[in-house]
Amino acid sequence: MRWLLLLSGCLALSGCSSFNRQWRETSQFPPSTDLQGCWQGVWASDATGHTDSLRCLINKTADGSYQARFKAKYRKVLSFGYTVNLQAEPSETGYRFRGEANLGWLAGGLYHYEGATDHTNFHSSYSCKYDHGTFKMVRVP
Repeated sequence: MRWLLLLSGCLALSGCSSFNRQWRETSQFPPSTDLQGCWQGVWASDATGHTDSLRCLINKTADGSYQARFKAKYRKVLSFGYTVNLQAEPSETGYRFRGEANLGWLAGGLYHYEGATDHTNFHSSYSCKYDHGTFKMVRVP
């Protein structure tokens, strides 16, 4: 049992290390004019009142969609990460997007995301069977 806990802890840390390394590398470049790049801010649950910090790395994929890699804090101590594929369309002020990701039954199942960005701000709503709320972030200069 201890080995299983140790292995799961190492896997969680290696994912965090990979995210942090990509964050440092991506933040060295000037901000993109589309969704790509580093974003940071907060998530807030309207259902529970919980809120904490949130970071996101967005990359454009070969098919023209975007991959958003989120890293969130929970109660200032725990962190978790997941990836959402976003379909985005240009709008008058930036982009409108939507996507979904299955975070597993323990985290609430299938989450739906819908939002918009301009050059500096990212705003998204999220919802699943047991939770709903918002992501508010700004582009990292």
